[in-house]
Amino acid sequence: MTEKEKYLQTVLDKTVDGKKVFGTSFAIKKDSLIWLGASGNLSKDQPYFIASTTKLFTTSFILRLKSEGKLNLDDKINKYLEKSILNGLHVYKGKDFSDELTIKHLLAHTSGLPDYFQGKGINGKSLEDDIKDGNDQFWTFEQAIERTKAMKPLFIPGTKNKANYSDANFQLLGRVIETITNKPYSENCNDLIIRPLGLSKTYLYQDHNDNTPKTLYYKATELNVPKAMTSFGPDGGIVSISADMLIFTEAFFTGKLFPSNYINELKEWNRIFFPMRSGTGIHLFKLPWIFNPTGAVPYFIGHSGLSGALAYYSPKENIYVVGTVNQVAHPDISFKTMIKLTQKVMKK
Repeated sequence: MTEKEKYLQTVLDKTVDGKKVFGTSFAIKKDSLIWLGASGNLSKDQPYFIASTTKLFTTSFILRLKSEGKLNLDDKINKYLEKSILNGLHVYKGKDFSDELTIKHLLAHTSGLPDYFQGKGINGKSLEDDIKDGNDQFWTFEQAIERTKAMKPLFIPGTKNKANYSDANFQLLGRVIETITNKPYSENCNDLIIRPLGLSKTYLYQDHNDNTPKTLYYKATELNVPKAMTSFGPDGGIVSISADMLIFTEAFFTGKLFPSNYINELKEWNRIFFPMRSGTGIHLFKLPWIFNPTGAVPYFIGHSGLSGALAYYSPKENIYVVGTVNQVAHPDISFKTMIKLTQKVMKK
């Protein structure tokens, strides 16, 4: 083991404190260096929930369909979805904008739709609150959309400089993908990503009796919510390992899944939650100058999830970094870990 590899492992070992973080798994690639490490109750080959990092899979399917001429990002979604889904989906200040929603609005979170998962329902609680309290439950696509319709949209679709992160957007995109390909989301995962890239331990979580993935943590408590995890699908249902995610993330950004020149078209950034910005199907992680005065931390593009999972690429440094801290209460620790790992890899 080289000095650099020892240091990278130390970063993971120190991240596991037995209070906030109980296990980490990360992989990083820069040029010829590829490093995989794990610590605590995660091993390198232990599958974990990647949560919303799944959205990169969904984005890649949409871009693949675009490359095949089967859709355009400016297509209205009413071209692909039946009336019952769209009825009353986006009514803002008394006016119905449901038929104005485009695929790009959904990908870029510029639809104005509320978030069925994190948005507060009629009872003042969000589905996320419920899940964090350990109230495991199933929901269908239809129930996610009904929950969305019961909340108020935040703005007119495509309003300049406005974005609102909403899992409903990706539920809808999943249905668009299934409609065009005429096969389930899980089959698209297998046929377009998992088999072609030879991912050994990646799959869509569909069986709540499946205890292969490491249980999530919320603070110091194991958060065993398999019913919920089967319900996310295209917005957060993939299980993987860091070695697989490294292969996938590099494939995503290098043209193996769709034409690489599409990446530049995805970079229209809107504020979403500090310090993240939403592009079209990807996020930008860029520390503001006040926290990064020397510019030592490069910007990253990719995606992350509420579970503390992430998959990012630094175009400036040509670094791919993926992994998880498997902690719902502190997903920020994943970003701190990513920064420490990349800074070490950048040092000559």
